[in-house]
This record gives sequence, structure tokens and C-alpha cells, in this order.
Amino acid sequence: MFFRGIGTANPTACYTKADCLEAFQKSDWFARLDARSHFIMNTVLQRDNGIETRRLALASLAEVFEIDPDTLAQRFLTHAPALATQAAQRALAASGLEAKEIDAIVISTCTGYLCPGLSGYVVERLGLRADVQAFDLVGQGCAAALPNFQMGHALLASHACEHVLSICVEVSSAAIYLDNDPGVLISACLFGDGAGAAVLSRTPKPAARRIAWRDSASFIDPTQRKALMFEQRGGLLRNILTRAVPVLAAEHARKVLVTVLERAGLRPTDIEAWIMHAGGRDVLLALEQELELAAQDFRYSAAMLREYGNLSSAFVYFVLEAAIADQAPDGWWWLSSFGAGFSCHGALLRVD
Repeated sequence: MFFRGIGTANPTACYTKADCLEAFQKSDWFARLDARSHFIMNTVLQRDNGIETRRLALASLAEVFEIDPDTLAQRFLTHAPALATQAAQRALAASGLEAKEIDAIVISTCTGYLCPGLSGYVVERLGLRADVQAFDLVGQGCAAALPNFQMGHALLASHACEHVLSICVEVSSAAIYLDNDPGVLISACLFGDGAGAAVLSRTPKPAARRIAWRDSASFIDPTQRKALMFEQRGGLLRNILTRAVPVLAAEHARKVLVTVLERAGLRPTDIEAWIMHAGGRDVLLALEQELELAAQDFRYSAAMLREYGNLSSAFVYFVLEAAIADQAPDGWWWLSSFGAGFSCHGALLRVD
């Protein structure tokens, strides 16, 4: 399998941490939350947490405090298909293929639910063939990009398809919840909206840099499910985020990395570019320590986190796109994502 084209998309509205703090202090929610919550929000939105700006599907930050099921569901319906389609159009343009050449589409999300699924909306907007195979994957959280790619790989390996369109889209502003729980408050300060897409093909794009999928592995630990998950409360998605996440992410990331590298007869020093999901600054620091790497090794992840925040499942598309744009050295690249489950996935790429 080859990555033939990458595309990303975000809402146009961009908000700084200072913007978010000011909007919170002016909102009705400020009076509803206690003094400890005020302290948490002030701390997270004023210190260096690895994030400077986020793109949100909101005309103004006042909208983020309109927290009711109908408003959030409509926000997802309005923006998820649009963002997914825009990212897909850019991936198709980069691939040199036309929409009619796509044989299957795989879409992942965790921030909203549609039935019929998102795939139908994107099939319609892109003008894909009526006989395209369409798959909607849900419930995998921030980790979803790698299972999405793994499904694309299986479709291509089966010879059922020549070209698969992979998309992850998250409208985190459609999954807003506020209360006095620290994890809930911190997650509200971390996530942004965006979509990533990749055209996956059995053959590389002619006369272009080759990004080949060579091997992958997954590690899922259901005993740690409650460390990071969504729950339903009052008809809303409520994000559970605990202090254990950075350590869990780092430990699981190492297990997956070691598994694949040992099969390939490689060492971490053989990796030329690290395409890692970044849950937040503390997660990146934990990864550096666990994998015995330097901050420079995660420069693409850190840069995307600073500009866009945590984009959940879409994040690694942005990191991969940044590495390609920067002309990261040829050789072995490592692609990894982790999230709800608790799950972690990794893939070894060969770039030349």
C-alpha cells in the first residue's frame, strides 16, 4: 500500500488561548462552575500547554457555551461532511486521481453520529461512483486513523480495490461538555476541529516520492478503558480524561514500536521521521522519556499541536503532511496513534 495523496482541512475561525479564557470569563458558565474550576481554566489557558491556537467551527466563541443536544448535533451535521469533503478533495488533487477512480471510502469519527453515516454525505459531495464501497468507523477516539489505514490496507491487499479514500474528521466543538471535573475542563481546552484524508493505492504516484506501508501492529488494553473515553450524560458526550493518559500512551506506544521494529530487524535509531499523535504537551514529554528520544524528533507533532490543538483522529494526517512538506529524510518513518480503549497502533513506512 502506498500513500498517494494527503489532504487536510480546518474551519476558518482561529482562536487563541487568551480568546478562549476571555470568552469563558464572560459566559454564563463562569458563574456555574466553582473556584477550583476557575483556577484550572486560568492555569491551562495561560501557561504553556503546547497549544497556542485552535480552529473551531464557530462564528464566535460565545457559541461554544450553547451546550444542548440539538445544537451540538446540528453543528456536527453542518461541519463534519464539509470538512471531510474539503480534506478529501485536497488528497485527491495531490494524488493525481479523479473521484471516479476511488473504489472504497473509509471514514472515522467519534465526535458525532449520523445515520446514514458520513460516508454517504462525502460520496455525494465528491461525486464518487454509486458502486463505491463505503465504511463508517466509530468509537475509536484519537487512535482511529491507524485502524482506518489498516482497513484500507486490507481492502487493497485483497485486490478488491485499487484506490481507497481514507478520512478522519472530528468536530470537537460539537462534543463540548462542561462541569467541575478537572479532566472535562482540561479536555475543553485541548481539542480543535479538523479533517484529514489520504488516498491509499496499490501502486505509487508516478514520478513522485514513494510512501509505502510496510507493517503495523496494535495493542488494546480494555482494563484501562476508563482512563480515556466518552460517556453519555444528559444526551451529551462527556469526555473522560485522567492523569494516567500520558504514561499509558507512552508505555503502549513503546510496546507497539518494539513489536514492529523487531519483526523488521530495526532499531529506533533507524527511524528518520516520527509521525506521532500528540494528545497534549504532557503526552509528548512522556513519549520522549519512554522512547528515549529528543524533543526535535517530535517537532512535527509539536508544531501541529501548537497551531491546531489536539485534532483527535485527524491529527496524524496533519503531522504526515507536515513531514512531507518539510522534505523529511528518506528512509524508515514511524506512524503511531493512541486513544480510547485504551488502544495504541503503529505502522512502519518506507519513504524514498
